Amino acid sequence: MPKQRHFISSVEMCAGAGGQALGLEKAGFEHEALIEYEKPMCETLKFNRPKWNVIHGDLAEFDGRKYKGVELLAGGLPCPPFSIAGKQLGKDDERDLFPTGLRLIDEIRPRAVMIENVKGLIGATFADYREYILNQMNKLGYKSEWRLLNASDYGVPQLRPRAILVGVKKNISEFFEWPEAGLIPPPTVGETLYDLMAAHGWKGAKAWAKNADRIAPTIVGGSKKHGGPDLGPTRAKQAWAELGVDGMGIADEAPGKDFKGMPRLTVQMVARLQGFPDEWQITGRKTNAYRQVGNAFPSPVARAVAQKIAECLASTRTSRMAS
Repeated sequence: MPKQRHFISSVEMCAGAGGQALGLEKAGFEHEALIEYEKPMCETLKFNRPKWNVIHGDLAEFDGRKYKGVELLAGGLPCPPFSIAGKQLGKDDERDLFPTGLRLIDEIRPRAVMIENVKGLIGATFADYREYILNQMNKLGYKSEWRLLNASDYGVPQLRPRAILVGVKKNISEFFEWPEAGLIPPPTVGETLYDLMAAHGWKGAKAWAKNADRIAPTIVGGSKKHGGPDLGPTRAKQAWAELGVDGMGIADEAPGKDFKGMPRLTVQMVARLQGFPDEWQITGRKTNAYRQVGNAFPSPVARAVAQKIAECLASTRTSRMAS
């Protein structure tokens, strides 16, 4: 018999460094389990939230049946099968975990599902695969929809378009609505990072911040195939240069008092641009820490969607009590 719950429960797949998990937490969800394959990311999660049930393991081997009845199943499934930077093999890519996600939906039977992925999944190349996923969820009893959401529409200082899939049980689908975009204007890069750039007394910090008067290009996740972290391909580096940022690498610390030239971002700066709160510590060495941050789902976006899911679940409870 499932245990009595007094909170909105969730299980998160491929939890990463905690961007989505933080957003869910701020929306009122309490995690019963967070599954993550990469050990450094598990260490970041455990460092910041020692009480969370962080499970280091392969999602494909995770048995969801013991979590049957959890209200939300969420996650950011691997993006390489759908990224425009890759071969876009989709369902033919061995890293595609959507079949595993569908299995876990069947095993857990949550009242709602929230899955995040890259913009490429919304493209015409994967129209049939998106429809297949919707059909499978329909068979499991969910009304589902894909949306492309830009992080900048939810207060994050970068564009970062992401494909979001939300599914809710058909009998409660009328209570769900997507979050409204544009209610929180995003700050510029200069506004976001000025205090960090000036932390060591850099004389050029004010002038730099004034020039960095736009939101950031989409931050890219670091790849294991490359030796060190940087801010992306040539076009992205050019966009960063227009903001006065050297995108060729990541700095160990903020510029010194008499620094000349274009500064590089630190991991903490990138984390702030990704929507992480300053108190959230990314553990590990610089290259690995950057990869954790670069692949994250901005928590303000996750929070905005999760709040609407929470309102949907609360509305259905109210409706049942009233009847």
